[in-house]
Amino acid sequence: MFTHKQVWNAIDTIAERYGFSPSGLSKKSGLDPTSFNPSKRLGPDGRPRWPTTESIARVLAASGASIEEFTDLLTGRKGHPPRRKQIPLLGFARAGKGGYFDDSGFPAGSGWDEIDVPGVTDQNAYALEITGESMLPVYREGDTIIVSPSATLRKGDRVVVNTTDGQVMAKIMQRQTAKTLELASFNPDHPTKTLDMKDVDWMARIMWASQ
Repeated sequence: MFTHKQVWNAIDTIAERYGFSPSGLSKKSGLDPTSFNPSKRLGPDGRPRWPTTESIARVLAASGASIEEFTDLLTGRKGHPPRRKQIPLLGFARAGKGGYFDDSGFPAGSGWDEIDVPGVTDQNAYALEITGESMLPVYREGDTIIVSPSATLRKGDRVVVNTTDGQVMAKIMQRQTAKTLELASFNPDHPTKTLDMKDVDWMARIMWASQ
């Protein structure tokens, strides 16, 4: 017998593993964006609300998680280590050239290589290989960063930003409004960069790096 808390914890863990917020996973699953919000997990009378089997099936289909992974989370088992996943790889210097990304920052076109990276479960993830010294001391020449264009962005996240004039940069997101985006450099000696949102083509979260 599973508890109400175990079922919702399993859904929350699936969302986090695959780069979604609870509302993002709801939307991706074709449900109302508020379906998985914590406030919806109890009824007006305080009685627990349980996700339906259809909702769970949609979550697994949308995230790419397996039923075995979900049941492992329900029972508290760690399960098998994530399989190695082959993901697209592109040199950072080439990322600013046209044809490699769609309007939302997802990989597109040809010219991508592939790389095996253990533990990556995000179906939309891709890798960028660092070139040059502009991202020192955090990232060095030859490091590989794993980027998720579908992950929720928050203040303090490390991100890759592509501008409308073809500049690609890795920064720390400091503040975002409807009109501007403030980005801090990894090097504290460099000033914060402010961009107009109309000049930002797309922005994606850096999830992991091999260093």
